[in-house]
Amino acid sequence: MTDSSPAVSAPDAERAAFLRAELARHNYSYYVLDAPSVPDAEYDRLFRELQGLEELHPALRTPDSPTQRVGGAPLSAFAPVEHRTPMLSLGNAFSDEELLAFDKRVRDGLKVEPGAQVEYSAELKFDGLAMSLTYEDGVLVQAATRGDGSTGEDVTANVKTIRVIPLRLHADKPPRLLEVRGEVLLFRKDFDAIVKRQREAGEKEMVNPRNGAAGSLRQLDPRITATRPLRFFAYGIGVLEGAEFPATHGELLDWYVKLGLPVCDVRVLTQGARGLLDFYRRIGEERPGLPYDIDGVVYKVNRLDQQQALGFVSRAPRFALAHKFPAQEEITEVLDITVQVGRTGAITPVARLKPVFVGGVTVTNATLHNEDEVRRKDVWRGDRVFVRRAGDVIPEVAMVSEKGPRRPEDWFVMPTRCPVCNSEVVRPEGESVARCTGGLFCPAQRKQALLHFAQRRAMDIEGMGDKLVDQLVDAEIVHTPADLYKLGVAKLAALERMAEKSAQNAVEAIEKSKHTTMARFIYGLGIRQVGESTAKDLAKHFGKLDLLMDADEGRLAQVPDVGPIVAAAIVQFFRQPHNREVVEQLRAAGVTWKEGEPVAAVSSGISGKTFVLTGTLPSLAREEAKEMIEAKGGKVSGSVSKKTDFVVAGLEAGSKLAKAEELGISILDEEGLKQLLESA
Repeated sequence: MTDSSPAVSAPDAERAAFLRAELARHNYSYYVLDAPSVPDAEYDRLFRELQGLEELHPALRTPDSPTQRVGGAPLSAFAPVEHRTPMLSLGNAFSDEELLAFDKRVRDGLKVEPGAQVEYSAELKFDGLAMSLTYEDGVLVQAATRGDGSTGEDVTANVKTIRVIPLRLHADKPPRLLEVRGEVLLFRKDFDAIVKRQREAGEKEMVNPRNGAAGSLRQLDPRITATRPLRFFAYGIGVLEGAEFPATHGELLDWYVKLGLPVCDVRVLTQGARGLLDFYRRIGEERPGLPYDIDGVVYKVNRLDQQQALGFVSRAPRFALAHKFPAQEEITEVLDITVQVGRTGAITPVARLKPVFVGGVTVTNATLHNEDEVRRKDVWRGDRVFVRRAGDVIPEVAMVSEKGPRRPEDWFVMPTRCPVCNSEVVRPEGESVARCTGGLFCPAQRKQALLHFAQRRAMDIEGMGDKLVDQLVDAEIVHTPADLYKLGVAKLAALERMAEKSAQNAVEAIEKSKHTTMARFIYGLGIRQVGESTAKDLAKHFGKLDLLMDADEGRLAQVPDVGPIVAAAIVQFFRQPHNREVVEQLRAAGVTWKEGEPVAAVSSGISGKTFVLTGTLPSLAREEAKEMIEAKGGKVSGSVSKKTDFVVAGLEAGSKLAKAEELGISILDEEGLKQLLESA
């Protein structure tokens, strides 16, 4: 028989050699170094290209080709483990057509009757680290990574720290030998907590949960692994001796549950290709809400005898398939780094990207969160970066893949003036986000400012909701809250979905809102850090708005519960001429309230001291005691901390008293409080 395959051209041979080298390099980065060099989607593309070349030219298929093996070699730091049966990876499908072709191959291989359907088990494809657990007489004796499919790494000591994995199976008569196969992974919330700790400690951060799981499991010191909340899901079997094989894959997983092995409950038994596609689409919709990362779903012929009949190809079973979701990580180039102004004034650096298809959509912009993140990730214009998108989450730059030319002009500089309104940009002390000080004036913040101003707890303008505000702003009718008081029935009635009666109601609600309280007005201004309660304290303390507007941080600090951050935010707000102008316009429009006398500045021995009241006092009501403390310049807080100066304890004081004793804080009873206030 003659070889009918086309002759191998020099370019094809060179391309195959290049692909083998690239895939080997990426395998080493992924499996050995736990530092992925390309997204999964890029690896899959390279792998499929090499597969195609080798199928067209079998002479190009070499023994060391990545298509002839599963992954990387084991780390030398761990003892090698020969798998009793190979741990093979799965073939991949990226389209509905490839899934339909798989189902047809299965039906043809099983010689099912025309019109008959095959029963499948459909499960999740976890984004973690494949693991083999060996139990002898019900006791865990060995745990090994997949490695290259034939030889893995002995990580038994580390796996024993994973609490969800039973050290002894829950069975009176366990099998003589059972090799369980599954996935070790990190849940998203656990990953986020670890990254937060690493960031605060200035340590190198995990790239993603998959990388974190692999790195945690390969720690040479099991005590480090023990601090990582790793999880495990069982989904397959290698060897079974001393017990009867279940008849189906579904029965196998049910048996695992009885043995105390963790099995994911997101799985179904379904019939034919249509059932598989329905599962794929349902999971695609639910994916963003799952507590862990998945990159696809897995289909397996349910009956084990049919699995045996179908057998294997060189690197994957014929009875199973991984149906992958669109890639959620890609690599692209940063064309520019600009900023956008959010509805609350936050200035966010944004990477303008060379268009790239990620997570099912074309992405051209990705958030860099804040200036500290740009510095930490060391992102410059011209760099090639990993772009991540999970579900409907805003795309973000995860990390730099390859540095660009990095000229001085490619370095990102946070602007000092707002690009929308030209107001000053400031970064409050202790915060990571820079902000535009435009407040009531900045067009980018306009809709948010109006909605906040009109809400029930502020100026209480009934009917002033999102849709009406959108129309008023988009039509350039309203620029600041003061413009609301210039609206007439005719102007409002001309808007979409606003009949004359609705317009009349809106005008009446606006007119009614003119008579308010100073506290509501202060809250309605939308000053950062000033909530409803603080607005009431400010109104009570200053009595007159002009006194508040002219107060410095020292005077503001005398207001109960107003600390340095809140005081700085208030001073910053009223320092802006445009904010003062809007306030004057509102007053000129007829917005009014009853003003009172300011609280006299207090200077006593307890000025600025923080008190916490707990329990029931014999003769003083809680509010009465609070007023006595504040009259002497003290502050009353609701919780005990290191900043607390005194805890006033009555009957049934509870946990606050216990915490005060633990922190060594001065504790007073009612009589002690009275004596302290009298002497202050």
